[in-house]
Amino acid sequence: MKKIFTGSLLGWCRVLLTSLPLLLSAQASIGGPISLEGDWKGSLTVPGGSLPISITVTELTNGTRFAVLDVPAQRISRAIMTVDVKADTLIFETRELGCSYTCVRTPDGKQVQGKWKQQGYQTTLALNFFPPPASPPKNFKFPPPYRVEDVVLTSPRDKTSLSGTLTIPPGEGPFPAAVLLSDMGPHDRDVSLGEYKLFNALADYLTRRGVAVLRLDDRGVGQSAGSLTALTTADLVKDAQAALSFLRTRSLIDFSQLGLIGHGEGGNIALLAAAQPLPPNFVIALAASGSVGDELLLHQPGVFLQAGEADTMQENRARQLLKLQQELDLKATELRAKGANAAQIETYMTQQQARLRAADKKRQEAIIKQQKTLLEVIRQTPDNAQAQAMLTNMISQLNRSLPLEAAQTRAAQMTSPWYRSYMAFNPQPELSRVTTAVLLLHGTDDTQVNLSNLTLLEKGLKANKRVQAIRLEGINHLFQAPIMEWPVISGEPKPIVAPAVQQDILAFIRQTFAQ
Repeated sequence: MKKIFTGSLLGWCRVLLTSLPLLLSAQASIGGPISLEGDWKGSLTVPGGSLPISITVTELTNGTRFAVLDVPAQRISRAIMTVDVKADTLIFETRELGCSYTCVRTPDGKQVQGKWKQQGYQTTLALNFFPPPASPPKNFKFPPPYRVEDVVLTSPRDKTSLSGTLTIPPGEGPFPAAVLLSDMGPHDRDVSLGEYKLFNALADYLTRRGVAVLRLDDRGVGQSAGSLTALTTADLVKDAQAALSFLRTRSLIDFSQLGLIGHGEGGNIALLAAAQPLPPNFVIALAASGSVGDELLLHQPGVFLQAGEADTMQENRARQLLKLQQELDLKATELRAKGANAAQIETYMTQQQARLRAADKKRQEAIIKQQKTLLEVIRQTPDNAQAQAMLTNMISQLNRSLPLEAAQTRAAQMTSPWYRSYMAFNPQPELSRVTTAVLLLHGTDDTQVNLSNLTLLEKGLKANKRVQAIRLEGINHLFQAPIMEWPVISGEPKPIVAPAVQQDILAFIRQTFAQ
């Protein structure tokens, strides 16, 4: 009897025995004052013996829950479980395995008791509660529901080693896959900007939904060797091609469903790669440029001074706008309390918002004017030493709080081979050679790459009938959700990737390979 039961259990778990841990967010809410978060452990009676099992539940701040099943003796690790609540009854279920556990919590919350059901078999089961540690490790993260692998690949251009993370969905595969390409300037594999990590979020979202993702530290950042400043945008295409070649060697990756997802300059790199032999099967360009490089650089002051400095400026601007909007809302409440009618309040809000927009436009114009002067110095001064001396002095005068060493660093970077080449970079000539499926995404609130660039890219790609372009209302260059939708954590609004961006990317990938 034990052999029959064991064989049956392995039968339901065939998918899990060939994959890594699975995980699911449960949607129900738990009533009562006692949290379910923690480990629920016990012994499942089976014909001829018993099997130790554990159900781990993690409750999230947004009301969702993670629940996973472990049966060590059967080599089942972190199998998907949904959680449902009906009155005082809890229902745990894993459809992949054909198992369910219906139970109730004891009054003290230290145990759940009920019936375990599987294909043709049921038995009573009690699980005891083991709470999570009071002080989990500082960097503790709940394990994701997919394979995570640290990888190293070599760029054939100059044999530089590039390090990154490959995430692969659970299951047998092969899976479609994408390489993420970062914007100009040095970035780590997650494109970290404080707690906001654009590429980490995209990789997690896509991998949970069946798309493998490779993301790499830029040259000279994190664990990758080399330096960005010595290369041109065209040179970086070789790194993107090396990443695609790496994925073509992996048995769990579908070599016929490979794509490049690039942000900013990364989008242009992806489009350039698509114009070369052995192109990706799809390209998704997030806020790519359609204009000549020096025009774009007018909006990109000091992109190489620090990783993500320009992005930090944009996020700070968003926070300032949020603060001003909150002040306007308080003023509107104050006017309403004093007897102002809806029309008067609306007029006041419209006037103030127009004033804010005008002030922001004036600030942007000042930045462009300053940057234009710096670019002209670079253009007219081919001697780097002379150009750097001039730029250092100008940058110091424009930003007197900036240390001299930082101004010198910026001047050196603005005369680097990459910067000089990017000033003359024109994305248009290669666009007519792109025949692969392309998705262009651009936010209407992007202050670093103007929305007009989307129109320019559409024109350059007009011969390609497989191009989609989407304008995203209220989305900035970082593809963050509109600031009023940011969750407030510990009293501080935290930026998140706009859900519409993630949904559009996934829908495009699925649509491309459904044809």
